[in-house]
Amino acid sequence: MPTAEFKENKLVDVTFMGMRSAIGVIFIVHGFGKFGSERFFGMVDSMVGIPDIGPVLGTLVALGEFVGGILLIIGVLSRISAAVISAIMVGAIFVVKGAGSLTGEGAYELDLILLASCLVIMLAGPGRIALAQIVKKLPRYIH
Repeated sequence: MPTAEFKENKLVDVTFMGMRSAIGVIFIVHGFGKFGSERFFGMVDSMVGIPDIGPVLGTLVALGEFVGGILLIIGVLSRISAAVISAIMVGAIFVVKGAGSLTGEGAYELDLILLASCLVIMLAGPGRIALAQIVKKLPRYIH
């Protein structure tokens, strides 16, 4: 019979660390590839319909993915990073892909699983194997 001790299980913490790391690596790679990409900036311009907004909005998306991925891996500001990445994924599903097809060419299945994973991190937190948890345990001295 399951008990409330589930969150105390070390396997749960390792699982959360693994999930954060996998998502983080995916977004570091995706975000890094968008920096300075004229093709990506042009695509953003055409989707938004506002001239010359592509480089600004595209850089914000790239920063959100790249920095958010790093923060997820190290376990700092994980819920905020997951929220930013979730917003980017909602945009990817509904704006970029038009919520067209779940599978096949131009599908949003990967975006959906990344969104779901980020929602889990937002709701459950990063787990105990995270830099934020280590910092919380350091002694604090007030003078």
